[in-house]
Amino acid sequence: MPQKIVTANWKMNLTLPEANTLISEVTNILKDEKRNSAEVIFAVPFVYVQYFSSFLKGQPFAIAAQNCSEYEKGAYTGEISAQMLASVGATWVIVGHSERRLYYHETYRIVGEKIQRALEAGLKVIFCCGETLEIRDKNEHFEFVKNQLEGSLAEITAEQMKNIVIAYEPVWAIGTGKNATPEQAQEMHAVIRNYLKQKFGSQIAQDTSILYGGSVNAQNAKTLFACQDVDGGLVGGASLKSREFAEIVKSYN
Repeated sequence: MPQKIVTANWKMNLTLPEANTLISEVTNILKDEKRNSAEVIFAVPFVYVQYFSSFLKGQPFAIAAQNCSEYEKGAYTGEISAQMLASVGATWVIVGHSERRLYYHETYRIVGEKIQRALEAGLKVIFCCGETLEIRDKNEHFEFVKNQLEGSLAEITAEQMKNIVIAYEPVWAIGTGKNATPEQAQEMHAVIRNYLKQKFGSQIAQDTSILYGGSVNAQNAKTLFACQDVDGGLVGGASLKSREFAEIVKSYN
């Protein structure tokens, strides 16, 4: 069965004192909570990875980076390699988020290279995919997402897939207050799981966690997470509010 996962993606938000307050509040709320085996991951800005990896040591929470370089090392001023992230305590990394694709022009090839570098460094990967409203309105969203998957997972083996989680994020629902209906989310997640079955076999398809992202909040989380093929969430804005994010995690109870 796929692991249940709830990930907080802070994006480019919070000073260190603000972040410290937020993560302290969330972990205090959840420390005695039986989370029904849901893994909780905090995807923090690069500069906080080492600090919060140490802060959370011995606690049942994980730290992810929000991105990594497609290169192992070299003269790439300002870039952060997957090996660097692993060396300071990150255990996960988000790759292929729609904001990276849009603002930084990341192609399928670049995203695929980042996945490989992350896996080589021993990191687990949250691989994002999802369509724009224009694509959905043209009724091309299923094919578009399958192309995203194939474009970046073409060289991935079944063994490597054991360390990859898929996050479906309809671009039209990110930060807009809109979210896919449970029926829309389930429909796309089923398409993704069927793709995984065709490419990697039934066992990998059954075991791969597929998260939903796109204006997840405390009000809709329980309904979304109840869908058969939704194994958790990648939470943006609501993850910046301690009580709301904790309520999202507790939706699994």
